[in-house]
Order: sequence, then C-alpha cells, then structure tokens
Amino acid sequence: MSSLVIDLVLCGFAYVVLIYFVATMTKSKISRKDSNNDDGDGGIEDLSPPKIDLPPGVIWPSDVPKNKKRTEHIEV
Repeated sequence: MSSLVIDLVLCGFAYVVLIYFVATMTKSKISRKDSNNDDGDGGIEDLSPPKIDLPPGVIWPSDVPKNKKRTEHIEV
C-alpha cells in the first residue's frame, strides 16, 4: 500500500470519530433530565409583536381609518 492510501484511510477514520463525538456531545441535555418541554429561559412570555416606531406620516396598513367618506357619483 502506498502512503497516500494509508493517509486517506486514517483521515477517513478520524473524520468518522470526530463526527461521532460532535453528534453525541451536542444532544439536548434537557430532554434527558426531564421531559416537560421547558426550554429553561425563564421570564414572562410576551407573545404580542413589538410596537415599531414609524416616521411621521407613515402608518401601518392595519391602522388605516375604517370610515371612508362616501362620494356620490354624478351622472353626466
């Protein structure tokens, strides 16, 4: 066997071992401890979207005034 083949086999083996260790170390540790689906970040849940400060004269489409002035059509 040439040294190139030996190097390729050793690099492949090292790659497999490295991927195995990375996969086993990055598993979620919370799921092993208990299964209450708590992500552990704490605090109060606020599910409302943030209020974004818009420049003057710009409004959100949902904030458009509901009452539209009804114009009467003039027949010619």
